[in-house]
Amino acid sequence: MYWTVHTYGSPRRVNHAAVAIGTSIFTFGGYCSGVDYKKFKPIDIHILDTVKLTWWKLELKNQDCSCVPFQRYGHTAINLGSNIYLWGGRNDNGVCNTLYCFDTKTLKWTTPNVYGNKPEPRDGHSACIIQNYMYIFGGFEERSGLFASDLYMLNLNSMVWSILKTRGRPPSYRDFHTATAIDNKMYIFGGRSDWAAPRQTDKDKYCSDIYYLDTSKRKWIRPKVYGVKPIARRSHSAFVYNGHFYIFGGFNKNKDLHFQDINRYDPVSSTWTKILPKGTPPCARRRQICQLVNDRVFISGGTSPIFPKPVITTRLREYGLGDQTNNSFLKDHDDLHVLDLKPSLKDICMVSVWEYMEEMKIHNINNLNIPLSLKHDMVPFDPFEITDIGIYTMPSYEENFPVLS
Repeated sequence: MYWTVHTYGSPRRVNHAAVAIGTSIFTFGGYCSGVDYKKFKPIDIHILDTVKLTWWKLELKNQDCSCVPFQRYGHTAINLGSNIYLWGGRNDNGVCNTLYCFDTKTLKWTTPNVYGNKPEPRDGHSACIIQNYMYIFGGFEERSGLFASDLYMLNLNSMVWSILKTRGRPPSYRDFHTATAIDNKMYIFGGRSDWAAPRQTDKDKYCSDIYYLDTSKRKWIRPKVYGVKPIARRSHSAFVYNGHFYIFGGFNKNKDLHFQDINRYDPVSSTWTKILPKGTPPCARRRQICQLVNDRVFISGGTSPIFPKPVITTRLREYGLGDQTNNSFLKDHDDLHVLDLKPSLKDICMVSVWEYMEEMKIHNINNLNIPLSLKHDMVPFDPFEITDIGIYTMPSYEENFPVLS
């Protein structure tokens, strides 16, 4: 594995949601420090062409605004075929439990009619799809002010919501965990709870155990694991490759740690392994997006601490909803990193050249005696570039991300 690309110019976002379809990655909404999220503006959509490594903002025209989700964060998005289903999340004024569907062929939003027992509005939940069912687990219910540990299923054929009765011991109350689907199992890892859960008292509790739901038996199982378990965390990312699931990044408030490590879990042997790709990884961060396209993983956005930083004591301050000055101690990223799981010989050569430049302290590509075509390929990115996490001035939202027409 090689970190092969590091570019800037991505949407500056935290707690956004993303879905990969074909060679495109669709991102929806998210939070950005210094922006007013009290207004119910239409959610923005940015698309990454993973072949050309270019972003663009999708402008929706002739769209019924009543069917468009408002700009939000802490939501989830999954896809079935060309349809992307967005659920949950909040802005500074409210939470949502409306189901939205974005058709990537027509580029139109709809709000499908749903039936049954809908989940309470929440954010920080997880969602994954197994066969034609969307599963929603956990999160934080803003109306009640309680963490959730319930499990809902949406039949995407009949559009009927059900709260599932399961056997076995379920995962504890939590939010900002990950749910990863492998075959007919949904694997839950990480997340943040509270010692007084389901109440929130700002005494965070973290879990490093794995739970999985066998959806065919509707039974929760906590397997015995081997290897070195990752430190418990929340707001990390997860992806599946060749039957294993991987986690990247995250945050543990009790240890005051942001992470930049990659850990792999093998569900067959139930073993954790720490993965050490060549190249320089993204700086430690949380609440980024992470999507697999073919044999490459694309990581973008998220937030990292700027030291010294204050102790964040409430959920509102964590989001920057109460005191905007707290945002000056976190940097929201606009970068893109690519982890190549099966790098080509050319990619390996390019990384080797950057390694040589780092070792010899060569700062200008033109000082290298290599083919001109390789120099051109290397100009757009530097996998060994250290991300600056100094204080920056955030341009206005309207300047960078105009309201959708």
